[in-house]
Amino acid sequence: MIQVTSLSKSYGGQDLFEDVTFNINSGERVGLVGRNGHGKTTMFRLILGMETADSGAINIPKDYRVGYLQQHLDFTEKTVIAEACLGLAVGHEHDGWRAEKILAGLGFSTKDMQEPPANFSGGFQVRLNLAKVLVSEPDMLLLDEPTNYLDIISIRWLIQFLRNWKTELLLITHDRSFMDSVTTHTLGIHRRRIKKIEGTTGKLYEQIASEEEIYEKTRVNDEKKRKEVELFITRFRAKARLAGMVQSRVKSLEKKQSKHKLQKIETLDFSFKATPFSAKLMMEIDDLSFRYPGMEGDLFSSLNMTVAPDDRICIVGPNGKGKTTLLKAIAGSLQPQTGSIKSHPSLAINYFEQTNTSQLDPNKTVVDELLYTTADCTQQKARDIAGSMMFSGDDAMKKISVLSGGEKSRVMLGKLLLTDCHLLLLDEPTNHLDMESCDSLMAAIDAFDGAVILITHNEMFLHTFATRLIVFDRGKQFFYEGAYGNFLNEIGWESDDEQISKNGNTKPESTSSNNDALDKKMLRKLKAEINQEKSKIVKPLEKRIAGLEANIEKLEAEYTSNNQLLIEASTEGNGQAITDLAKKEHDLQQEIKVSYDELDEVTGKYEMMVEEFEKKLAPIN
Repeated sequence: MIQVTSLSKSYGGQDLFEDVTFNINSGERVGLVGRNGHGKTTMFRLILGMETADSGAINIPKDYRVGYLQQHLDFTEKTVIAEACLGLAVGHEHDGWRAEKILAGLGFSTKDMQEPPANFSGGFQVRLNLAKVLVSEPDMLLLDEPTNYLDIISIRWLIQFLRNWKTELLLITHDRSFMDSVTTHTLGIHRRRIKKIEGTTGKLYEQIASEEEIYEKTRVNDEKKRKEVELFITRFRAKARLAGMVQSRVKSLEKKQSKHKLQKIETLDFSFKATPFSAKLMMEIDDLSFRYPGMEGDLFSSLNMTVAPDDRICIVGPNGKGKTTLLKAIAGSLQPQTGSIKSHPSLAINYFEQTNTSQLDPNKTVVDELLYTTADCTQQKARDIAGSMMFSGDDAMKKISVLSGGEKSRVMLGKLLLTDCHLLLLDEPTNHLDMESCDSLMAAIDAFDGAVILITHNEMFLHTFATRLIVFDRGKQFFYEGAYGNFLNEIGWESDDEQISKNGNTKPESTSSNNDALDKKMLRKLKAEINQEKSKIVKPLEKRIAGLEANIEKLEAEYTSNNQLLIEASTEGNGQAITDLAKKEHDLQQEIKVSYDELDEVTGKYEMMVEEFEKKLAPIN
């Protein structure tokens, strides 16, 4: 348990938080949220003793161990597994299997574990640091953006690992779905104060919004009353008879402090500009394959797909398997070895690369970088775009060289806004953005009136708008027609199969664990094939049934209305109207009968096919 009491901290005249108090109790997994630059990492550094508070105290029990994910890369051992074992807790120094388990979950193969740490990329070296802190089993675990260098497979593994974490956890991440999947409480830094609630980030932000709405209504009401009192004092100050009442109101005003209007908190406010596209297809990809020089085997091969004007295609899978390379090929930055990419002659593409912040000129200001993006960009337009990316006033004149990684990403997003396009290609655009900025980006992508191809490991993004998937998994690439949730239900990740096997949900009595895993994979593959066949046959029937039901409802409403008119015509003795309405009644009756007959036939076929597929799936489920 950690107790924070009356804590205050400022930098360069900017107050990060003032007089904040909170506890992190035994077994709580707490998500720390707040805008970039509002003090989240500083709070971590204060808990670790790396920073000194201006006032207040942080009380940590004696012999209480705090583990922290280090970004500093300094390794001393010859192999990855030996380095990871340095983190093993007292009493577990010889339990190397603990380190192996965590390294495997973070994407290291058995062969990788015997390699020197220096052989790996910076991202995998950070994963090694993460493994060292996880295996150390501290009393409190501090994780600052642990998903930044993880792929979707490792993120899903880490979620399960942290859900089973028995001691305290304090987590910073821009990935809302990751945080909400792991934490029991949310701690928010907001307007230099801290608020802690039991529950998710959504619940916290709802409470903050509600409280600020009440505050603002109260402030406006108080201001109105204050003006009324001030008017009374001004009008009757000179009236001796009312001197007592005037003086009373003067004292009342002096005692009652004015509520300050809440300062507007800047947030990303933008939308991608789409230009109309009339053709049915934007792009056709046929038998596409790619490998880098000296590679054994292709990164991806025999890939076929089309891109329609309203597509939301997400490219998903482990790191290092070719997702970024595929996006570069689609953008025209790389030439594939075989196959073709045929784009519509008028297709306009905007491309955001995860590493393209290096293309920014460090000597230019934010406004200048935007200004020189297109020939027709004016100073005012560059200023407007800068403002929408949270670079208002003097911030727009900051040089690129002094910007943080998140600020540079916002400049790159701003450059995309200066050109209309039909197709957005986005490679992990959420890296370095805070949670609120990720929400704004998700809304902008969702509202874009064009096609989007997106690489992301954020499962909230995948569940929100992915309608088709390019999946890198099981040593191959394949196209999946459908939403991410359907993919998980029907096919799932290979790592999910392995996890099921490890948990003993297969048949350990009759076969080995390796055979169990193989059996499970084969069953999942068979299940996926049956479900895909079922989808092709059953979904059109479901659609037809829904159409028939809607049409019958419409016809019956029309029949009721016609019948009422027929009664009125009979009452009035209008012979021509009676004839016309009676004929229409007969026609409607016939249409309703035909529709009911077809509905009966289609429903029967639907139920028969569902039953048939359930029989096929029964032995597998």
